Amino acid sequence: MAPNRVVVSNNGRPQKGFMSTIYDEATSPENTTIVRSLLVFGAGVAFLHSSLGEFLLPPM
Repeated sequence: MAPNRVVVSNNGRPQKGFMSTIYDEATSPENTTIVRSLLVFGAGVAFLHSSLGEFLLPPM
């Protein structure tokens, strides 16, 4: 005979999805400096990878 299952309720609150959890963590006040620095780093990499980054090279 199979053992009985114990159902644990989470107080009627629906469980959050993955993307909702990521959004909540990214927008929380304690993570603003990390998120801001990642955005600045990503913008810098995108700029240097684009053709506009060639303007920084010295003329030959």
